[in-house]
Amino acid sequence: MTGSRGLMRLLGALLVVNSLLMVPHWILEGGLGPRWFALEAWFLVALSALLPRSLWSRALAWVAATLLVATLLVDLGDVAARKSLARPLNLYLDIHLVSAVRHLLEGTLGVLGAAVVFLVGIGALFAAVWGVARLLTPPEDRLTWARLRAGAGAARLRAGAAATLLAFATVGVAGDSAPDAVETRVALPVIRTAVEQSRSMGEMLEERERFQAALAGSPSSYRDRDGLLAGLGGRDVTLAFVESYGMSALEDPRYAPVLRPRLEAMEAVLDSAGLTLATGRLLAPSQGGQSWFGHGSMLSGLWLDNQLRYDLLLASDRETLVDDFEHAGYRTAAIMPAITLAWPEGTMLGYDAIYDRDRIDYGGPPLNWVTMPDQFTWSFLERRVRPDAGGRPLFAELGLISSHAPWTPILPVLDDWDGIGDGRVFEHWADAGETPRELWSDADRVREHYARSVEYAVHAAQSYAARYVGDDELLVILGDHQPAPLITGDGASRAVPVHVVSGDPELIRPFLAWGFQPGAFPPTTPPSPERPLRRMDDFRSWFVEAFSP
Repeated sequence: MTGSRGLMRLLGALLVVNSLLMVPHWILEGGLGPRWFALEAWFLVALSALLPRSLWSRALAWVAATLLVATLLVDLGDVAARKSLARPLNLYLDIHLVSAVRHLLEGTLGVLGAAVVFLVGIGALFAAVWGVARLLTPPEDRLTWARLRAGAGAARLRAGAAATLLAFATVGVAGDSAPDAVETRVALPVIRTAVEQSRSMGEMLEERERFQAALAGSPSSYRDRDGLLAGLGGRDVTLAFVESYGMSALEDPRYAPVLRPRLEAMEAVLDSAGLTLATGRLLAPSQGGQSWFGHGSMLSGLWLDNQLRYDLLLASDRETLVDDFEHAGYRTAAIMPAITLAWPEGTMLGYDAIYDRDRIDYGGPPLNWVTMPDQFTWSFLERRVRPDAGGRPLFAELGLISSHAPWTPILPVLDDWDGIGDGRVFEHWADAGETPRELWSDADRVREHYARSVEYAVHAAQSYAARYVGDDELLVILGDHQPAPLITGDGASRAVPVHVVSGDPELIRPFLAWGFQPGAFPPTTPPSPERPLRRMDDFRSWFVEAFSP
């Protein structure tokens, strides 16, 4: 290998390995900065130029390549978590999300398309490890002092040293002092990732103790309470979670022009139907996904903001709002059209009946990831679930998913509820609208469709309430979480709207005392010690107290 070829190989290896480690950071920063250089890349490339070519150096190159690509994968996962869930990646808790991503891809691209994506991804990882290992394998003409005296590689060494000095001299461009600039421009991504994930592991070990303390410090069961939920008078209660319905839909100027007119219409329509409507807000434990944290927090009265807490809840013998209703004589049901696989969590939560995708007699088309439109889910509640209660009052939890990404197609709300039947009426929209790939190539169009999908979800709930809700039902409609930072922007509140509807004003009165206000819009006054922003885990104990004399 000539000196010039060796130099090009050395610089190429440095460029590739440095970029490999820094790309996730540049994605988060939105450009090439503020850090430019990964010190681990410089060290490994320099080591590969100086070590002798042997079996051991080749093995070391493969180990280093595997470590570098693994770091890249974890850092890209961290970028995805921050962009979609507004939090850092925690490998200890988030490894199970790989299956959730697979299900999302299958719903969007089909089983074959998702399989192709995964196979291409796995192939790309192996190719990356192989390519980086080749770059880090020492060349035949390794640098030795004897060869340097002979001149064979001196040019490569001088050029490499010059490039290194130039790089670290460039560090000083953006800073007033060299130490500050070095701290600004130089990174240790491999070490940083290892330290952060190790710290997360330690925090999760401590989280077990904190959660056990939370379990011990709050009421687990209300089964012995006199008059448990007697204030409901045996009325049905429906708790409906609307996917990605956050306060940004009402407050962000990009979405408010779509949602606020719908809420104004909701006020007018429900008032003309003789219904009482009030609205508040609650703080959700997640953003952008992991809806089960919000569901679990509402039902359990515990703050479930990570997977460990959720798993510990399911493993405990703690009762939930589901049990409270059962002890009060209710039949309990979960209607979960997004559940397409076995759902042992539902059994652990103790529902009398679970209607997942396979137990819902939907004969219409899936709409990309969305297995069925919200209007059908509402119709199924009336047509099938309520009659199954056998005359007992019903507590039903609904997971409404039409406003789940990819937000295409957007359906209209049908006026003829009696004609919905088994859902074949929705065949007309099987191939309507843009494909997810077409839509997601334009971020502005994605945001537009997000607003329209939430508007559809609220419209469907409004239409259901106007037609079916009367004095004998309390309907609670709330968002499960805010959408991803792509939609809200960074730093958005995790608050979600909560609407309560009934034909009996007495069922709404406790919510007004809790800080809700009449109508479809939550209070605009900022939280105060007298009226704090409640969290979802506050709901269970408050609800039991409010409706148990």
